[in-house]
Amino acid sequence: MSVLVVGTVAYDTVKTPAGSRSGVLGGSAAFFSIAGSYFVPISLVAVVGDDFLDEHLRLLKSHGVDTSGLERSAGESFRWSGVYSSEDVNMRETLDTRLNVFAEFSPTLDPEHRTMPYLFLANMDPALQSSVLDQMAARPKLVALDTMNIWIDGSREALEETIKSVDLVFMDEGEARSFSRERSVVSAADRILDMGPSTVVVKRGEHGALVRRAGTAFSVPAFPLEHVVDPTGAGDSFAGGFIGYLAASGDLSDEGFRRAAILGSVIGSFTVESFSVDRLHTLTPPEIEERFRALTNLIRFEPLRDRESLPWRETTRQKSGG
Repeated sequence: MSVLVVGTVAYDTVKTPAGSRSGVLGGSAAFFSIAGSYFVPISLVAVVGDDFLDEHLRLLKSHGVDTSGLERSAGESFRWSGVYSSEDVNMRETLDTRLNVFAEFSPTLDPEHRTMPYLFLANMDPALQSSVLDQMAARPKLVALDTMNIWIDGSREALEETIKSVDLVFMDEGEARSFSRERSVVSAADRILDMGPSTVVVKRGEHGALVRRAGTAFSVPAFPLEHVVDPTGAGDSFAGGFIGYLAASGDLSDEGFRRAAILGSVIGSFTVESFSVDRLHTLTPPEIEERFRALTNLIRFEPLRDRESLPWRETTRQKSGG
């Protein structure tokens, strides 16, 4: 199965406690495409300027990413710069955002893209997300959406309407709370579920992620790392691994979503080990599978068997009437 992603391909300037980089490849669609490409063919729709380097186009193509939908326009590509806190690498300050050619971006899908069975609407204006969904020839098997505070704060009504039309929503913890106006992460996910999607994934950085579906919830930890170099793109890589697994396996059951969350956490853990897509680009299937198994073992334990109870202290058992 193939996945269509529509979003941003950008150049980032980043400073973290581990160092700094200027003008490196970034953007939600770039991270998602490379992450997902390990499992399924990815078609990318985005816009870049005439400053976009051929080496970065070759990098995307080396992963088998279909770049026929990567539009080139006169001007500069989307540019973002930010600095991460030396106290908490999960906290960052945006120093500059220049939309450049992305400001005029109006994605138009070609006939092949309109028939893709899986669609990921990466972080962008919800009006653009809706316009892409409206162009699909038929309803995809799965439509997923990511967003951020700029749209929650400035385009709430449009975002609410778009969310009603999708199956899966990705938000980070702060975004989910802000959008739902709920303090509890679980309550926030439930409020978003009530709007229409069947699944909500709350990304929690170093605390992992919560997958909430009707009547069920699953919490996956982040893979424990000694050193985090650059968290930029970790959430988009998480989504790429997540959707890539679902599309490759075709398993949209609760168990399929649980495995997808584990894989998303694994892919995201590789991304933060370097700046830009450097580590993500060089991954091998054995590395991914080894860490997938390691994370599975990390959370594995022996459940209570039928009629088995916890080893209660006798006085506790008496108080409970046992």
